[in-house]
Amino acid sequence: MAGLGTVGGADPALADIGVIGGSGLYEFLDDADEITVDTPYGRPSDPLVIGEVAGRRVAFVPRHGRRHQFPPHRIPYRANLWALRSIGVRQVLAPSAVGSLTPSYGPGTLAIPDQLVDRTTSRIQTYYDEGPPVHVQFSDPYCPVGRACAVSAAQASGWEPVPSGTLVIIEGPRFSTRSESRWYAAQGWTLIGMTGHPEAVLARELALCYTTIALVTDTDAGLEEGAGVTQAEVFRVFADNIKRLRDVLMTAIETLPADRDCPCPHALDGLDLPLQLP
Repeated sequence: MAGLGTVGGADPALADIGVIGGSGLYEFLDDADEITVDTPYGRPSDPLVIGEVAGRRVAFVPRHGRRHQFPPHRIPYRANLWALRSIGVRQVLAPSAVGSLTPSYGPGTLAIPDQLVDRTTSRIQTYYDEGPPVHVQFSDPYCPVGRACAVSAAQASGWEPVPSGTLVIIEGPRFSTRSESRWYAAQGWTLIGMTGHPEAVLARELALCYTTIALVTDTDAGLEEGAGVTQAEVFRVFADNIKRLRDVLMTAIETLPADRDCPCPHALDGLDLPLQLP
C-alpha cells in the first residue's frame, strides 16, 4: 500500500498497535506492506510498515529512519505519533537503546522504566502550542498495562527484566561527560537515553498507551574509567540482543488487551482541545 494522502483520509482500521524502534526490528512483521502518511507536522521518519503479529495488526515506524538519517534531536516525533494514531493505533511499544547509570545494570540488561526526566533543550514537545492551553496529566508517563505486559513478556522469554526505573533523556547527539553522568546517577536516576522524550508526552497528548522497553547497551561515562561510551559499542550490543528483543516484542503484542482498561484513553477528558485529533 502507498499514498494514503492526508491524515483525514487514513483508514482507522489499518492497525491498533504501533512499534517505534530500530531498523533491526522489521523482520518481526508478517505479510508487511508499506504506506505513506502525511500529517500536519510533515511526514514520519519513513513510510509506516504494517503487518501481523499473532493475529494483531501492527504498524512499525523506524524512529531514526531506515537509513538512520535522523539524529535524536531531529527525529520528527510529532509526525511519527500522529501518523500512528491516524491509522488506528492506540497502543505503542517503544524499544530503545539506553545507557546504565548504575553498576547493577550491565550491557544486555532489559529494563521497563516507570519514570522519566527530561533534560532535552530544543525539542518541540507538544501538539498544543497554539490556542487555549492544554495541560495533560503526566505524573506517570508510561501505560501501566503496557508495562505489565512487557515485564511478563520478558519473563516468559527467560529474560528477567528490571521492572522499574527512571530514564533521563538528554539532548544528544553527543554522549554525556563524566561529570554529567555522575550528576544524573547522584539523583537516583538509573537509565539514560536520547529518544524517549518527547515521544512519551506526545503519546499522552494523543491519549495513546505508551510503553518504553529499554535495552542497556553500555554503562555511562561516569561509572567507570576508560574511553567512555562509543557509538560502535552501542550498535554492537543492540545487534547482539536484537533477536531476544524481537521475541519480547512479539509476546508483548500478543498479550496487550484489545480493550484498553487504563488511564491513558482518558488523558484528554474534560480538556478544551484546540485541534481535531485523527
